[in-house]
Amino acid sequence: MGGRPAVIVLAAGKGSRFLGTEHKLAQHLGATTVFGCTLQHAIASHLQVIVVTTEGLADIARRSVAARDVIVLPDVGAPGQAQLGMGYSIACGVAARPDADGWLILPGDMPRVQPTTLQAVARELDHHAVAYAQYKGRRGHPVGFSPELYSELAELSGDEGARRLIARYPAVGVEVDDPGVLVDVDTLADLDEVRRAGAAVAAPAPRW
Repeated sequence: MGGRPAVIVLAAGKGSRFLGTEHKLAQHLGATTVFGCTLQHAIASHLQVIVVTTEGLADIARRSVAARDVIVLPDVGAPGQAQLGMGYSIACGVAARPDADGWLILPGDMPRVQPTTLQAVARELDHHAVAYAQYKGRRGHPVGFSPELYSELAELSGDEGARRLIARYPAVGVEVDDPGVLVDVDTLADLDEVRRAGAAVAAPAPRW
């Protein structure tokens, strides 16, 4: 299923800074969860959606995304899994859609990123190797990569993420009217702020 960029939602981290009793992505947010809200917005962009997560969160992902589009990894820190981390998660997600017209990397703890923002970054991949959302000049997520970077993305491992690719290739900032590109849920205070902001309300996005 090519022809559109794919959104790779990353949800395989431990969320160790969050001190709640449940994983931060499973926290209640409106009628859903932090993770569920992020996925709803990704789906509403009408782009392909791939989720990279762990067994403990896979059921939440499967409520929104087809089971074939959910990649389940061992927990970070599992014995013999030193290669795991953000880079490895990105590689797995990209490899699951090698024919996509680029890939947008979206952390699962960013429930305020709007569908129209995902589309705006995706469109820039026709013209740029790397594109990222920014709000009032401040860099945020998602970060998008064009198809020409497939081989390098698919070889990522460990927790480095894609920083070296962003540093190596010219990147364009896509200015959006979406403060959610700067907001992630790392702490209980972050969660309270997102709840006050009403993160579950997404702007409608046109068909891709």
